[in-house]
Amino acid sequence: MTTFKFADSKQTSNNRALSIFDFIFRLVAIVATLVSAIAMGTTTETLPFVTQFIRFRAEYNDLPTFTFFVVANTVVCAYLVLSLALSIFHIMRSATPNPRVVLIILDTVMMALLTAGASAAAAIVYLAHKGNTRTNWFAICQQYNSFCERTSGALIGSFGGIVIFILLILMSALALSRH
Repeated sequence: MTTFKFADSKQTSNNRALSIFDFIFRLVAIVATLVSAIAMGTTTETLPFVTQFIRFRAEYNDLPTFTFFVVANTVVCAYLVLSLALSIFHIMRSATPNPRVVLIILDTVMMALLTAGASAAAAIVYLAHKGNTRTNWFAICQQYNSFCERTSGALIGSFGGIVIFILLILMSALALSRH
């Protein structure tokens, strides 16, 4: 009987450790998605044309794809903040599997939303950097340097959030497989 309790105690402590890592990863993902949304949402650059009075301006909301990126990152960030409560619940009671199943499903949905937003924005950022000579789309990053740097940085944070979601889903699956 003592070995059974020892094995059960070891499994509970392993699940508790996974729950603590889950909580930490959620905090990191909150920062990554929030910083990405803020960086993209505040991206703007103005270039003078011939005179001071005529200017060209590039803003994130000029492209609906970037607006979708900001909304997707904001929704995922809000979800992550709300999911911290379930993550804390798992730290306290690591033996209950039902809320973890809900987290896996919702994490997968949020990862899909974040991937869609980041992938769509990545396509536009690629066009901004490289252009497309076949369709006469010119690379604008030579003129709008700051704009392109900020959008690229926002993408890095968002793709970092996707990697963290993959880790969260794998950890939750591992914890469920131990039950």
